Amino acid sequence: MISDQIGIDLLRTYVAVCRQGSLSRVAAQTGRTQSSLSMQMRRLEGLLQRHLFRRTGRGVVPTAEGELFLGYATRILALGDEAVARLQQAGIGGGVRIGLAEEVTTAALSAALGRLHRTYPDISIDATVEHSVALGRLWSEDALDVMIAPTSVVAADALTTWNVELQWVCAQDYELDAERPLDLVAFGATCPWRRRMIEALLAAGREHRIGLSCQSVTGLQAAIENGLGIGLLPPESVRTASMRVLKTSTGVPDTLTVQYGLYAHDRRTAVVDAAIEILLKDLPAASRARAA
Repeated sequence: MISDQIGIDLLRTYVAVCRQGSLSRVAAQTGRTQSSLSMQMRRLEGLLQRHLFRRTGRGVVPTAEGELFLGYATRILALGDEAVARLQQAGIGGGVRIGLAEEVTTAALSAALGRLHRTYPDISIDATVEHSVALGRLWSEDALDVMIAPTSVVAADALTTWNVELQWVCAQDYELDAERPLDLVAFGATCPWRRRMIEALLAAGREHRIGLSCQSVTGLQAAIENGLGIGLLPPESVRTASMRVLKTSTGVPDTLTVQYGLYAHDRRTAVVDAAIEILLKDLPAASRARAA
């Protein structure tokens, strides 16, 4: 059977390439050569007899069939991890308070919470999804046990950090006018993304104005799709059917990066450690390599 020939390592590599969008980036993070990864992906496509990737100017993205297979691959890997954790867990119970920055709470992190609940059914999860500044305030008030947030909003040391790349995006049919200020769609005034956005435009000497301000990623996506202006989004939040990524030739600055971290207090319960272990599996590969 074809499934017998698709091993766990091949699935993990495929998921990593899909999430990173770059063979060279995954190769650098895993200490392997790009050519060996390319051979693995071609072998996988040969086994499935389907094209799983299409190339873009910035790397690779899954095709429609690749997206379908990505869903199955993610579920298979998650089930394997759950099975091991469930067999190893020793009746862990109690509560854990988890804070997640709304702008980077992807389907993968949401799925991680579900996996935490299924693996440790006696755990009570109190999840707070908020904008970054609010999370930083909750952390300082000792209202969270675990937090994923920008490193700029908290003075504590993170267990691990990683960079989130922000791309300038607009609606597919949006037309930029070089003679007029850029209309921006942005988070509220206290958001690190908005601050970085304004700093980059000022440095580039590009006139701009805030066309819409809100605290929700879904709100930003809707505003961008409906042509209210351009905004900054991480790759996984860009809806390629209705949005396009802007190049510097259109007058926008280069892509920006914001550093995020996974935080936990030094004195932790078994419940908190279990939550950290599962959350780490869904963070970028580079961050897992640096985890404390």
